[in-house]
Amino acid sequence: MNIAIIGYGNMGKEVEQAAAEKKIKVVKIITEDENYQALAINKNNLKNVDVCIEFTTPTAVWDNIEAVATSGKDIVVGTTGWYNKLADVQKLVKSKNIGLLYCPNFSLGVNLLYQIVNNASHIFNKFDAYDVMVSEIHHKNKADSPSGTALSLGNIILQNIKRKNEVLHETSHTKIKPEQLHITSTRVGSVIGKHSVMFDSEADTIEITHTAKNRRGFALGALLAAEWLVGKKGVFTMKDVMNSI
Repeated sequence: MNIAIIGYGNMGKEVEQAAAEKKIKVVKIITEDENYQALAINKNNLKNVDVCIEFTTPTAVWDNIEAVATSGKDIVVGTTGWYNKLADVQKLVKSKNIGLLYCPNFSLGVNLLYQIVNNASHIFNKFDAYDVMVSEIHHKNKADSPSGTALSLGNIILQNIKRKNEVLHETSHTKIKPEQLHITSTRVGSVIGKHSVMFDSEADTIEITHTAKNRRGFALGALLAAEWLVGKKGVFTMKDVMNSI
């Protein structure tokens, strides 16, 4: 498989290193840094590319997806903070007949966490004594808050725990409503990522936590997604990949 890396920050570099170890060829690195192979996303620069892997910023991601789609190439999108444009992206993918796979977190551990929280929230739906919350901690340079992973965990809980029907992700200065699910975010230092779901009652607390040790898990998950996406048309998520395993 030949890939192009769009965005050459921490994640782009991690994908490049993981690809080399897996014998996946990086044929193009697209970044604003003129010292690298390409500045623009177009058919010429994406020649011989099977899948693009995109880790940039929320302000750049739509233009990148549009340029890749116009070039007729498939794309794995790791950038978060753009999901309000998902309907437009779905229309674009359909019109250009490409494959696109997006996920707020490509870590295999996090995607296993989604399945665990899905199962747990089904169970806790039956026990009104337990309240639930989501918390996340990331490095101080993360562009979006709350994280896409925290919002995904929140959506799983809202789907399964019927007494919760609204997300509160701002600081609460008053008593929150019983139907609100509080998602809290902290930004500090160089924390790669920590996500917790807490089920709490008067008697006890049950907490499920995923802590990323480094960015390698994200890169390996993105490469797995790229391999899975080859030859497929439409919009997919890591849930589709996990369900196929």
